[in-house]
Amino acid sequence: MSGSWISTAPSGTGARLRLFCFAHAGGGSAFFRPWRAAMAPDIEVCPVVLPGREARIRETPHTRMAPLIDELVTELRPHLVHPYAFFGHSLGSVVAYETARALRRLGDPGPEALAVSGRPAPHAPSRRPPVSHLGDEEFMAEMVRLGGTPAEVVGQPEMVRFFLLVLRADFELNETYRPQPGGPGLTCPVHAFSGDHDPLATPQEVAGWRDVTSGHFRMRVFPGGHFYLKDSVEFAAAVRAGLVPAR
Repeated sequence: MSGSWISTAPSGTGARLRLFCFAHAGGGSAFFRPWRAAMAPDIEVCPVVLPGREARIRETPHTRMAPLIDELVTELRPHLVHPYAFFGHSLGSVVAYETARALRRLGDPGPEALAVSGRPAPHAPSRRPPVSHLGDEEFMAEMVRLGGTPAEVVGQPEMVRFFLLVLRADFELNETYRPQPGGPGLTCPVHAFSGDHDPLATPQEVAGWRDVTSGHFRMRVFPGGHFYLKDSVEFAAAVRAGLVPAR
């Protein structure tokens, strides 16, 4: 039996909106912990935990998108009775997007909004060579260069071993991903965010997300690289304002 797909079960009280958050490659719920206070009381932050990390570290991480989305939809649907939105950063953006599309194919209305960050649009061709096949030292060097590798992991062989396993799987998941052809497009608003010096997703590439919906599209660029949003109170406030405008 798999572990919980949501790090903290939604309470169902008080908040106007549940925000299901999908992390970057190798990321988990801890990345979104500072958001809980920043989003309260109107938004309840519900980080999604994929197999292979945190309490689910003994589970095998996915390397292909279709089976992951099938499981996600099954596990999340019972929690989607309250108004909700999706947020994803980097790899999490396309996981959130494909989950929203799958819900639409099942006849569900889907999220009230999709917020994406730090990734080119799903239909944009990749301009970077694959890295999931690299040797451990080369692969870890690339992760450190991107700035998302926790400092406590580097130099601890046992932690590195588990961390690399998940990271490789996530990078393979991203590198083999292709948008499902056809099917319902999105009609909800899409909010896109980018760092102005992100080496993996330029603002111009992120702007391509406007093509995934017939609804409203909004984009905002922040200073910084791929992890420009980390610990950024201003960014969390911008997401909150976009999803739950002041009454």
